[in-house]
Amino acid sequence: MEDLLCTIRDCKVCKDHLPLGPRPIIEASKNSKIVLISQAPGRIVHESGIAWNDQSGKKLREWLGVDKDTFYKVDNFAILPMGFCYPGKAKTGDLPPRKECAPLWHESVWKEMKNVQLKIIIGSYAANYYLGKKENLTQKVQNYKEYLPEFWTIPHPSPVNRFWRMKNPWFEAEVVPKLQNKITEILG
Repeated sequence: MEDLLCTIRDCKVCKDHLPLGPRPIIEASKNSKIVLISQAPGRIVHESGIAWNDQSGKKLREWLGVDKDTFYKVDNFAILPMGFCYPGKAKTGDLPPRKECAPLWHESVWKEMKNVQLKIIIGSYAANYYLGKKENLTQKVQNYKEYLPEFWTIPHPSPVNRFWRMKNPWFEAEVVPKLQNKITEILG
């Protein structure tokens, strides 16, 4: 696993398309219990080199019901974005993750992890890649039970998505407590 992570962190496949250059962000171990499959790191995460080290990460940890120490223990949570590098800025939020990363690296990472008990799909890019495009993200989040026990779909916790959360209060009222219970059950 360590050799694979070093190879991924040295990847430069997209270097000509990245405004801040390559800095692949990934965290995993053979023993990771929960895998967070997300979009791509934002600018702040790119600069710090620490996954989810921003306001989105703060909201995500709140939804998961874990503190920073628990979150950053790689045997608890692996971080496997669809795109490993910051893709650049769009009109609202960031550009989509680069399409090269997931097909190039995900399968190799999955083969190394032996203890995964839950894969949390974060946002539409990961949901469409892993669950198909039959339903939109809101439907996938509402129908999360249909994807269990392997996957649990949630919206991206970005401040940009605050309007989605305001429009869908059932997510934080009903789904988040169940997700927190599942996380507690897995992490013991």
